[in-house]
Amino acid sequence: MHKILRNILIPIFIILLIYFICFKVFNLDKTIMEIVYPKKYEEYVNKYSKEYNVDNLLIFAIIKAESNFNPNVKSKSDAIGLMQLLENTALELAKKQNQEITEQELYEPETNIKLGTYYFSTLIEQYKNTGVALAAYNAGMGRVNEWIQNEVIRVDGSDLENIPYKETNMYVRKILNDYEIYKDLYN
Repeated sequence: MHKILRNILIPIFIILLIYFICFKVFNLDKTIMEIVYPKKYEEYVNKYSKEYNVDNLLIFAIIKAESNFNPNVKSKSDAIGLMQLLENTALELAKKQNQEITEQELYEPETNIKLGTYYFSTLIEQYKNTGVALAAYNAGMGRVNEWIQNEVIRVDGSDLENIPYKETNMYVRKILNDYEIYKDLYN
C-alpha cells in the first residue's frame, strides 16, 4: 500500500513542482497569455487609436476577433484584412478622409487599421457605448438602430444579452472579454 501511494504521489508532486517553477517563478502564464493575446501591428494600432481617440487595447481585441492578426484574410461576406472591412464601407470611409484606396490596399495592415479604427471611432461617437458600437461593427448600424428603435436593446448597452443575432451576441461578448484580458495583461 505504501509503495502504491508513493508511486502515485511522487509523480503528482513532480508535476506540481514543475508547474510552480514554470508558471510562478518564471511567470510563464503571462508569457503564454501574451502569445495568445499579442499586440501585433502595435505601431499602427497605437498611432490610429490615439488619432481617433479609441483605446488601443480595444482595437487589439477587435483585430484578434476579426482576423486573429492575419492581414490576408477575406471572409465569406467579403470582409477584408485585419479589421475585416467590407470594400464599400472602406471606400466610403476613405472618401470621408479625402483618400482613394483599392481593394488590394485593404490588405495592407496600416490602411486596414487606419480605416477600421476610424470607423469604430464613429460608431463609439454615435452610440456612446462600446458594446452597442461593437454590435454595429458586426451587424451594421441599420440593424442596431432597428433593435434600439424596437426596444430589443437599449442604447446605453445595459441589456446587450438581448441582441437577437446569435453571431453578433457572441461577437460582442468575445470582444468585451478579450478587451478585459488585454487590459489585465498590458495595463
